[in-house]
Amino acid sequence: MKTITIEGQLRTEIGKKAARQLRSQEMVPGVIYGGAKEVNFFASAKAFKSLVYTGEFQLAEVQVDGNKHVCILKDLQFDKVSDALNHVDLMELVEDKKVVATLPLKFTGAAIGVKNGGKLVLKMKAIKVKALPKDLRETVEVDITNLEINGNIRVEDIVAKNMEVLNSPRISVASVVMTRQLKQEEAAAPATKAAAPATAAKAAAPAAKAPAAKK
Repeated sequence: MKTITIEGQLRTEIGKKAARQLRSQEMVPGVIYGGAKEVNFFASAKAFKSLVYTGEFQLAEVQVDGNKHVCILKDLQFDKVSDALNHVDLMELVEDKKVVATLPLKFTGAAIGVKNGGKLVLKMKAIKVKALPKDLRETVEVDITNLEINGNIRVEDIVAKNMEVLNSPRISVASVVMTRQLKQEEAAAPATKAAAPATAAKAAAPAAKAPAAKK
């Protein structure tokens, strides 16, 4: 799994004033929890970019005071005006302790419903799972090959080995809907079928005889 290395330093001062001072120096304060002890640290804003501004699930190896902490991203705070990163919360991974993580979905295959003229609609990009650190992965695959028109793949259909999926099981993850063109074609089909027998009957009917000429 992709891992981002972050060089951090212990925070000797805690509080809003100290945090503002760090941000003025383009540093971002953060906290690591979930391990043997809570670690308050800071690192350069640039060091967090690859971890924060991505849709991928990644691990962060934070090196602080000679110790390495393997973590996952749990929460972010941004400035309401400048949108700059203000604070980072990280969860340290412990070998025998399950964690809750959000994993991206990777859709595979070509839906049969799309081949038949439908349109694929993806309704979820990620799912929330609970698992041991060793069972976490970069993505959870969802095979959409057998998805037909008006069909749905729901959370309960996702196979996530050794993970507990925490989202509601009946939520739709992906579906194939009818396109406007396909709807028009299906609506026109009954009218075409009805018109065909009428045309055939008209062709088969004997021609009306012309009235006899008066003598």
